[in-house]
Amino acid sequence: MNQNKITDRIHLKSPRNWINDPNGFIYYKGKYHLFYQHFPYAPMWGTMHWGHAVSRDMVTWEHTGIALFPTRYEDQNGCFSGSAVEHDGRMHLFYTGVHYHKADPSNIHVCFNDMFEASQLTISSEDGMHFDNFHGKRIAVPPITDWNKGDLIHTRDPKVWRGKDAWYMMLGSSMDWKGRRTGRLLFYESRDLSEWKFLNCASKPGIFGWMWECPDYFDTPGGSVLMFCSMGILKDGFREEDQIVCMMADFDEETCRMDIPDEYQYADYGMQLYAAQSTLDEQGRRVMTAWLRMPEPVDGRWIGMFCMPRIVEVKNGHIYFRPHPNISGLFTRKIRSPREAFGGKASSAEHSGRDTPGGRYRIHAKLEEGDSINAGGCLIYYKNSRIHADKSAVSCRKKGQRLHVQTPDIKGGCEADIYVDAHIVEIFVNDGEYVISFSVSGMSHELAADRPEKVTVYAERSQ
Repeated sequence: MNQNKITDRIHLKSPRNWINDPNGFIYYKGKYHLFYQHFPYAPMWGTMHWGHAVSRDMVTWEHTGIALFPTRYEDQNGCFSGSAVEHDGRMHLFYTGVHYHKADPSNIHVCFNDMFEASQLTISSEDGMHFDNFHGKRIAVPPITDWNKGDLIHTRDPKVWRGKDAWYMMLGSSMDWKGRRTGRLLFYESRDLSEWKFLNCASKPGIFGWMWECPDYFDTPGGSVLMFCSMGILKDGFREEDQIVCMMADFDEETCRMDIPDEYQYADYGMQLYAAQSTLDEQGRRVMTAWLRMPEPVDGRWIGMFCMPRIVEVKNGHIYFRPHPNISGLFTRKIRSPREAFGGKASSAEHSGRDTPGGRYRIHAKLEEGDSINAGGCLIYYKNSRIHADKSAVSCRKKGQRLHVQTPDIKGGCEADIYVDAHIVEIFVNDGEYVISFSVSGMSHELAADRPEKVTVYAERSQ
């Protein structure tokens, strides 16, 4: 990696200012490429660009700058989320372009009263690093004007994949159902990645919110998985109402038909992850990451980061999310206290910048009913067959924040692997049966447990 570049370890963060959704996640020509929604001018949401980072192992990420930026009528007001595929040695990106019919008079980066239209665009590159933003963009799917098909405004986030004999595109959309909005998926087919034909749609009115964003669909050895972000699925008075749901689903390539089941689970029970995106790693395993919705900027300078890469597996109809072996394999050096991972310094608050060398650790714990662990102010406990996390001591006090989260009921015993970084805690229960992830700030390096003999702490091995 170039020492003059901005790099991140394990958790990709905003290089500066704002990031949200991961985009175009792909293993291409020996490197992992991860693009991201980026507003480069302030630590707040605005006109979207695609930032770009690369890695050889998904451990160390190097930011390479801005890959996509608005240049056309169709994407004048933002290059929004999408995906990447490889074909004939080239990397092809698909994304949603947005054009405002009217901008907010007080802020040109914000649309006035949802007066905009969305198109699906594509651009390709010979090396995955250089994109001709001025001459290389083409329209894949124009704005939808048939309300029986989808929504002119809320249709976005193309997911493209290769089937047996054709390419397929899935878009998140919305539709009217009995006088109210409900989410929908739109399916398109192409033989050449250029001409796209609408073939079918799928919905489940009344269950999964009013809009389905950032859809993803992929096969695993245990079954096919559908993920999307259900907008407005939670109505409990807390942020965030929009969550990643995942479920087993089959896609019929001949008809582009997909039946949406009633049964689902959340991809993460910390309720702060969003916009999951997946790819195949170099060994053919399905790996995903997602955006951590942070409540406020760090030092007023940057906001937005991603969870660690996770392997997605299906066993007995349940979807597991496990730390990628490249990550879990780092934490093998036993330490007596988290303080040792930070060179004996007092608090992670001292490390409020981009990254802290070695400033991460993993706790492995075998928990029984009633057991609790306090990791730097974050209280994790096993009660009523569920893992609970109380983060009230390490979270900001913005109105509406969830300070207490929990898993569904756990069958049998409970083991937890808890990964702690300066701005995020990730709890993997029973080898990924359930995961809880959330943002933190100002954690101490103290660790207390009801049964310390059942708790082991690991730092990253020496480089």
